[in-house]
Amino acid sequence: MATKWNLDPAHSEITFKVKHMMISNIKGNFTDFTAEIDAEDDTFANAKTTATIQTASISTHNTDRDNHLRSAEFFNAEANPTITFESSALNNEVTGNLTINGITKPVTLDVDFNGINVDPWGNTKAGFSFEGKINRKDFGLNWNAALEAGGVMVSEEVKIAGELQFVKQA
Repeated sequence: MATKWNLDPAHSEITFKVKHMMISNIKGNFTDFTAEIDAEDDTFANAKTTATIQTASISTHNTDRDNHLRSAEFFNAEANPTITFESSALNNEVTGNLTINGITKPVTLDVDFNGINVDPWGNTKAGFSFEGKINRKDFGLNWNAALEAGGVMVSEEVKIAGELQFVKQA
């Protein structure tokens, strides 16, 4: 019988980093997301994972840039309010279907299982770290601008990472 683990959003984050003007990285995160794991045991081998991110919750700490990212030139948050991820196996890596901007592609992320512990209130928690890379153009995030000195405004490669805590459900 599978055990359900729900995300503890107060102790979790999903971040990204993308090269800007080919000279520096811009970092951001999503502030509204949920996730759950269905696992047969506490090793999480072959566990099923699902996650849903509210696209409009993107934050780079710059209002104009965030509004541009929410627009039809990037995520089109009004038409595509969620980003989803679903997998059927969780080991040292997780491969699943990532849907961004209405486009679904398989992705593989490196995963570290950081262990299980019980908090002071008796909740059993599990921690995971993940990281990986995607090509934003694979998901229809095509906007760019050529730079006068050569190169482009925004790289195609986006590095994604997360620190996630889950609470075991009774």
